[in-house]
Parts: sequence; C-alpha cells; structure tokens
Amino acid sequence: MSTNLEQATLAGGCFWCLEAVYGQVDGVEAVESGYSNGPVANPSYEQVCSGSTGHAEVVKVSFDPQRISYREILEIFFTIHDPTSLNRQGNDVGTQYRSGIYVHTPEQERVAREVIAEANQTHGGRVVTELKPVDNYWRAEDYHQHYYANHPDQGYCAFVVGPKVEKFRKTFAARLKR
Repeated sequence: MSTNLEQATLAGGCFWCLEAVYGQVDGVEAVESGYSNGPVANPSYEQVCSGSTGHAEVVKVSFDPQRISYREILEIFFTIHDPTSLNRQGNDVGTQYRSGIYVHTPEQERVAREVIAEANQTHGGRVVTELKPVDNYWRAEDYHQHYYANHPDQGYCAFVVGPKVEKFRKTFAARLKR
C-alpha cells in the first residue's frame, strides 16, 4: 500500500452505492462511509436520515494518485449517480442524499470545477452537484462499512446498489481491481 494516498470525499445518494463501486476501483486503497458538511458533531445514521443535521451521506475514498487520478475518481462519480437530481437519488429523498464534492485541497477544487463543467455540457447545464471544502466529517457506524459486500442479497443492495456496480464494471472495465 502506498504511503502517499490522497482523499476524495463524495456525496451521491446512499453511501452504500458509492462505497460498493469505489471498493472495486484499481488504485483505491480504502473506502469509508460517513457523514459530512453538516454542523452537528458526531451525528447518528438516524439523525442524518431525519434531515436535521445538514450532513450528506458520503464516502471518503483513499486513493493512490500514482495509479488513479482525482479526475478519474470524479469521472466515475459522475457516471454512477444522477448529478441533476436535487437532494435525491431515485427513491432516496432528502438533503442527506444530495450530490456533492467536498474538496481537501485547492488543486482538487480546480479539477472538480473542470469536471463539473464537462458534466454540465453532457447534462444540458442541469448539474446540481455542490462543491465545497470538506467540513465536519464523521465516520458512519460500523454496520454501514462494506454494507454491499456483507449484504449483497438484501433488497436495496440487490435492486439499487447492484445495478450501479454493474454499470461501473461495464463502463470502467479497465479500472477494475485485478
């Protein structure tokens, strides 16, 4: 494992979907589900789901920039969720399911602005992905970590997460871990 890992923090609906995809990406060393960019300290899943904390469900992706670029991380992101849907992904509705890129450095912000502009061209200017510095990140409860890997036959995983994983595998076959 590289010692020069970078972090990407992304919100694109339920964190189970994003975690399941990024866990299969070559160059990604770790993925952690969590909550970010709300003012409440150490919120619980129930609090975040109520919409009262201001947090988004996010994944923190630890990646080796020698093997995959931040731009590629974001290109995958814009393929596996709907960046034009405000505060929802499919049947998941609420501000906790918003589309967001929470940057760690000015360089990440620059790259994210470029990729958002490209996504806006693809989506007719309808992208609603927020771009902000990462703030007040908290790791989600243990039972959310590796949820899809641990529960692939659970209803939500089978019908929502699974198709997103398959879309990633088809679209980015060259990026799959070997």
